[in-house]
Amino acid sequence: MKIVFLMLLLVSLFLFPNGVRKGLAARPSVVSVGSILRFNSTTGGVSAVAIHAALEDINSDPTVLNGTTLQVDMRDTNCDDGFLGMVEALQFMETDVIAIIGPQCSTIAHIISYVANELQVPLMSFASDATLSSIQFPFFVRTMPSDLYEMAAVAAVVDYYQWKIVTAIYIDDDYGRNGIAALDDELTARRCKISYKVGFPSNAKRSDLLNLLVTVSNMESRVIILHTGAEPGLKLLSLANGLNMMGNGYVWIGTDWLSSYLDANSSVPAETINGMQGVLTVRPHIPKSKMKSNLMSKWSSLSKKYNHSDLRLSAYGFYVYDSVWAVARALDAFFDDGGRISFKNDSRLRDETGGSLHLEAMSVFDMGKKLLDKIRQVNFTGASGQVQFNAQGELIHPAYDIISIIGNGVRTIGFWSNYTRLLSTVLPEDLYLKPPNTSVANQHLYDVIWPGETAQKPRGWVFPSNAKELIIGVPNRFSFKEFVTLDNATGKMTGYCIDVFTQALSLLPYPVTFRFQAFGTGTENPHYDQLVQKVADNEFDAAIGDIVITMNRTQTLDFTQPFIESGLVILAPVKKHITNSWAFLQPFTLGMWCVTGLSFLVVGAVIWVLEHRINDDFRGSPRQQLITIVWFSFSTLFFAHRENTMSTLGRGVLIIWLFVVLIIQSSYTASLTSILTVQQLDTSIRGLDDLKNSDYPIGFQVGSFAEEYMVKELNISRSRLKALGSPEEYAENLKLGPKKGGVMAIVDERPYVELFLSTNCKIAVAGSDFTSRGWGFAFPRDSPLQIDLSTAILTLSENGELQRIHDKWLRTGDCSADNTEFVDSNQLRLESFMGLFLICGAACALALLIYFGIMLRQYLRHEPPDSISAEPGSSKSKHSIKRFFSFVDNREPPKQNRSLHLSGSSMPTTPTSNVDIERPGRPIRNGGVVNIES
Repeated sequence: MKIVFLMLLLVSLFLFPNGVRKGLAARPSVVSVGSILRFNSTTGGVSAVAIHAALEDINSDPTVLNGTTLQVDMRDTNCDDGFLGMVEALQFMETDVIAIIGPQCSTIAHIISYVANELQVPLMSFASDATLSSIQFPFFVRTMPSDLYEMAAVAAVVDYYQWKIVTAIYIDDDYGRNGIAALDDELTARRCKISYKVGFPSNAKRSDLLNLLVTVSNMESRVIILHTGAEPGLKLLSLANGLNMMGNGYVWIGTDWLSSYLDANSSVPAETINGMQGVLTVRPHIPKSKMKSNLMSKWSSLSKKYNHSDLRLSAYGFYVYDSVWAVARALDAFFDDGGRISFKNDSRLRDETGGSLHLEAMSVFDMGKKLLDKIRQVNFTGASGQVQFNAQGELIHPAYDIISIIGNGVRTIGFWSNYTRLLSTVLPEDLYLKPPNTSVANQHLYDVIWPGETAQKPRGWVFPSNAKELIIGVPNRFSFKEFVTLDNATGKMTGYCIDVFTQALSLLPYPVTFRFQAFGTGTENPHYDQLVQKVADNEFDAAIGDIVITMNRTQTLDFTQPFIESGLVILAPVKKHITNSWAFLQPFTLGMWCVTGLSFLVVGAVIWVLEHRINDDFRGSPRQQLITIVWFSFSTLFFAHRENTMSTLGRGVLIIWLFVVLIIQSSYTASLTSILTVQQLDTSIRGLDDLKNSDYPIGFQVGSFAEEYMVKELNISRSRLKALGSPEEYAENLKLGPKKGGVMAIVDERPYVELFLSTNCKIAVAGSDFTSRGWGFAFPRDSPLQIDLSTAILTLSENGELQRIHDKWLRTGDCSADNTEFVDSNQLRLESFMGLFLICGAACALALLIYFGIMLRQYLRHEPPDSISAEPGSSKSKHSIKRFFSFVDNREPPKQNRSLHLSGSSMPTTPTSNVDIERPGRPIRNGGVVNIES
């Protein structure tokens, strides 16, 4: 026996060199699971009752663990004192447990997660700290939604109500700091931010909390996020109510600590609930299920049984209940898969000093990794909903209820779901049945009664009582001082833009302390890009003036609603068309007149050629035929021609020509009407294309964005651009022109141009605006003042005050209305009708080609071959051409007589059939027989 015992001992030492292993049977009768809670807290009490409820249900169901009894060894821990809590948790880890439920405190969870990793014990924690993850702690399994999702829901509420800045108050521990860090990330993603955040210790005195709230009340933001525990959170809300911080204008949003407290406590003092009217909070969403109903129905008796009769069921209770069930189901699968509960000592865990922490007593769970895998694979519908973990060890489909405290209870105003990451009044479980709709336009919440018993949404911010004076940059202009200027005598800024700003400020429901600071020397216009950059760099709190809103500037700044329209236009010198006795010639250019007249004669000649042989209207003496050509040509201008066209080709040419005449006549009439009724201006530039295609210098205003726009957007060489600093320089350079050192044109914004043209009547706008922009006031990103000022500017526009300010500063002279007409010469140029003339010319050429082809064919058929060969060789060609043209010139005989001649000599001929009745005395050749009328 001794030999056998020694052999077994050697085998065990060989197999287990790191220590002696402790093992149990594959399917033991009792399985022990640990739990670390804080018994004297609301969450700890609810969790303890939920664990007992789960154990009763599991152990009474023989199908779950097949006869194995599940036990939970619950230990109390101190969350307020991190050191004592850590020691208590480590002492608990000396016991051999195969899994741990809890802890609820993030500080303790961090410590235990390290130990759980070493001992390979799955940690089923409902600590919501977002920094606890399975990446760092593989044995950490979170059994309730993380703060990442909770803060995403809070940020969605802030964004939904269009609040841009918030104040965050948090308890200064891992739970508080990490939760606010997650909130900051979510707000930043929505272009919101935490303007002020302040933490406090868990043992903070009342005076410290009062000082904290006084500091918060002096801040800009009136939206306050409270991320604490129940005890300090309730104390803060009570103190805030005493400081009148729960009235109009304030917004309080508590995280899930508040909803858990209200759900779990059956009797909340009236003073407490009255002091938090209108406060919003979030609660993990628990969908309806059979297990939920069963647990709620027996909760009252369970809470009395386990000495927590004053506690009701909260969201934490559902999650803890399902955590125990998840361990039970995982253990059942673990045993079915051959899992064994065995531990081994780790030789590295030695307490050399002999302290109370018996580290050598801590044992490593041999098959902890296998049990962890089974836990991650559980999938069932529990009291909290679907219990299933994703690859990161987080529950799938986290969702939150958005709750408003009103009266003696709470009201759900909507839901947030990670499935769509949007707010909705539709239950999250109903959304899971449809494809996710992530359109922000679909967000909706029910109405809220806010602090102060008002249904009007709070603005969310005010100017703080201790706010510093706003420094507002204003351009110190050298030219066009009507818009903004510095009075050197008084040091005051005046002008159109200044009046708009001050009038808009007067409409705000709060005072704004500010002072203007001139930007620029006043000897030349400042560069506006440098001005707005100072706002982006926080050297100025805002910039007002004639600042155009461009795409590049909006990338770093926010602008108010435009208070005046502004677009780039082209200024060019002009000359008037003087209406005189020869005004009827002005609609056409000289080239147009020449080509039109020549076209009339050409078309008349072509019609004569096509009609001369068959149409008696186009025959007669040469003088008569010339008169006919001229008369017919110009009579078509008025569609008054009386000569009929008989040939098909002639009719085709005439139809095309009459269409051309119709277009020319209509255009001429319209142009002449305009010339005789409207004063005309002319310039060599008629729009942007002429400006780009030329090589002449172009002027722009010093400091204007027009320079960069022409270089980068229009690809105009910078060498062509000339900076001009005043209206006098504008007029002088346009008068000189590009050949005498001036400019071809000036590109500037319309407000300046209108003011300039009011005193310069020999200059006008060429073409139309080629940009559409406006002027606005510049503020840093997410400035709430920008939103309120935009609303005020719209109010000024609607009540007519904006127009009154415009008329006060920018009233233009008499000639402005005439010169600001878009200049585009009304003379009709040949280029505009070249297509019509080409079509008509092509039709004439084609008709002539077809006609002479037909004539040549007839000539060859009708002319006897012997008459051609009888001519001498030297004059044969010349005589043939002469005979051909003589044939073409002859009157074509009637079709009946032509058929008689073609039939041969057997047919009798009568003298009258070969006589030209229209032209006496002229020989006519028919079939080789010459007949002369007597």
